[in-house]
Amino acid sequence: MKRRYGVCLGFWSAFAQLTGWTAPREDQGLKMFSFALKRHLNPCVGPSCRWMQRVLCGSSCMGHPVPTAPGSGQEDQQRLSMKALANAPKPALYLGFSGLLPFLGAPLLMAVTQSYLPEVAYAQVVYGASIVSFLGGARWGFALPEGSPAQPDWMNLGNSVVPSLLAWLALLCRDNITEGALVVIMGLGLALHYDLTLLPGYPSWFKAMRTILTLVATFSLVATLTLQKMCPEKKIKAQEN
Repeated sequence: MKRRYGVCLGFWSAFAQLTGWTAPREDQGLKMFSFALKRHLNPCVGPSCRWMQRVLCGSSCMGHPVPTAPGSGQEDQQRLSMKALANAPKPALYLGFSGLLPFLGAPLLMAVTQSYLPEVAYAQVVYGASIVSFLGGARWGFALPEGSPAQPDWMNLGNSVVPSLLAWLALLCRDNITEGALVVIMGLGLALHYDLTLLPGYPSWFKAMRTILTLVATFSLVATLTLQKMCPEKKIKAQEN
């Protein structure tokens, strides 16, 4: 069991260690996410972590800033600020935060019933995997239009495929929901890292919203894993019989 966890923990630790020192100063949301996850998961230091850092981010995230047009105001528009959330379009705001309901509903139901429900936990993992895959596809839609600050190059489109692969991997962990949840957390963190520090272009209000949504979704998954340890397991199908 510990060896299987080590693969997931090593994968995340490589990402968490990287974002802890390469994130721009204004990306406080990403630092909060990285710090919280490093507190929950055991650190993993070694050659495998350094190799994973190079695989996930390549040479462009090793301290090189995202290019912006000088004097155009693009840097200010893209800077992460929670105050920019007030400028978010209402449909994006309402739909984005309503998308947290499946994340929050799972641990809330388990807390009310004081039971760990594996079917509900796996449903949360499946929903999280679909969100991770959606975040990768959103980058394609942003990069394809002419005049977009994110060009349809290998960097943008190639990195956009990684969240979908992680989502697929999470769905394969049906027999071990803990590993599936950890992979979803990796996908959420990796997608946030791409959007805030590595790939150009999203507006400030979207970055602020993405940071909040990622934090809430992550902690809801952590809450489910915590309830798994604290509450007795009860299967819904067995209760119906």
